[in-house]
Amino acid sequence: MIAILACLSAALAIGAGAFGAHGVADPKAAEWLRTGGIYQLIHAVGVLAVMGVARGAAAAMLVGAAIFAISLYVMALGGPKWLGAITPIGGTLMIAGWLWAAWNFSRP
Repeated sequence: MIAILACLSAALAIGAGAFGAHGVADPKAAEWLRTGGIYQLIHAVGVLAVMGVARGAAAAMLVGAAIFAISLYVMALGGPKWLGAITPIGGTLMIAGWLWAAWNFSRP
């Protein structure tokens, strides 16, 4: 299930990035879509890379990337700007996921 969600996450990230590059006139909205897309895509690939050794870390990265990116996507599409306060929660989960993965990989 984690691999399927990571693949769907990557697809959404590419769509958001493309929409930001070609379908949005507002520069701030385009920046939010681009940033969300980059982080979401990188973490989708990261999830696929670590899930065999660190499933919990992979899940943390996947959830964190979703919170981070989707909050930016919603703001870019005209949603409430207070969602910007939610974005760092996703970033924190992504960082925690990478640290958790490092810990898993460091164990014999």
